[in-house]
Amino acid sequence: MNFMDYIQYVIIAVVLIIILLAILKATKKDAGLDFNKLVELLGGKDNIISTETNMSRFKVTLKDISKANKEGIQKLGAKGIVEIDNQLKIILGAESKQLKKYIDEIK
Repeated sequence: MNFMDYIQYVIIAVVLIIILLAILKATKKDAGLDFNKLVELLGGKDNIISTETNMSRFKVTLKDISKANKEGIQKLGAKGIVEIDNQLKIILGAESKQLKKYIDEIK
């Protein structure tokens, strides 16, 4: 194998690594919830009284439940939503704790 063959293999390897990194970055970005959008769909940060998490469930108590857009929350990635009085119990998966932390920081 001469020097030019070696250079060609290195260039191919670098291009493949760049493609792989681009795919991983795009996948990671798509996988995450947009917490800003979710807070907006809950009626805004001023509409949120309190939050709790339990495993994959996120429970939020709201001032005005009618401001919450349950259909929008579902489209954003919630696996299920239960409404009880002024509370929503949302099944979000592993991102429940991250969402609670985010809301606690912005309040």
